[in-house]
Amino acid sequence: MRVLLLIATTLFLAACNTTQGVSVYSFTNAEVETVLGKQLPKLSEKVSLMGLPVQFDVNDLSVNIGPDNRDVVVLGADSSAEINAFALKYPVRLKLQIEGSPFYDSEKKAVFLRNVKLLDSSVDAGGFKGNLGALDSQAMEVINAFLAVNPVYSLNMDDPKIMLLSKLPLDMKVAEGAIKLVPRL
Repeated sequence: MRVLLLIATTLFLAACNTTQGVSVYSFTNAEVETVLGKQLPKLSEKVSLMGLPVQFDVNDLSVNIGPDNRDVVVLGADSSAEINAFALKYPVRLKLQIEGSPFYDSEKKAVFLRNVKLLDSSVDAGGFKGNLGALDSQAMEVINAFLAVNPVYSLNMDDPKIMLLSKLPLDMKVAEGAIKLVPRL
């Protein structure tokens, strides 16, 4: 019995020692920008305006994690689009700023945004300049649908330390400029 207890204690201490280097895993604004930059081409496939196809390109993307010490992520996008209608092309410039609450999905090993709301929008199309107004709800439906299935960050499961960390129950903490995943002990 004592031998079994000694072996269990040794294994427990070895496990604690092994996870010390990965006790906190964090990722920054820049890392989230990189992930979203790779995923945004998928959004172009889903965008249509009043049933018309839209070619959508993001010119600039900004990420602000935890502004003013709040548990939110603010995304800003400056995009250009081209609406194809009646054999003509109409250029549109669209700027959006949205805010959402990050949450960690332990099954998908990824961080998603929920409760997404529009903070600011502007459009410049064919001489019209202003905010999206009536299109806000349609734009938010597209954004919410996209963010529901596309994480803002996924853990790198090829890294053995991250794989080990992901097997533990994790708490997520939002700090200014970073999201931290910490083992729940």
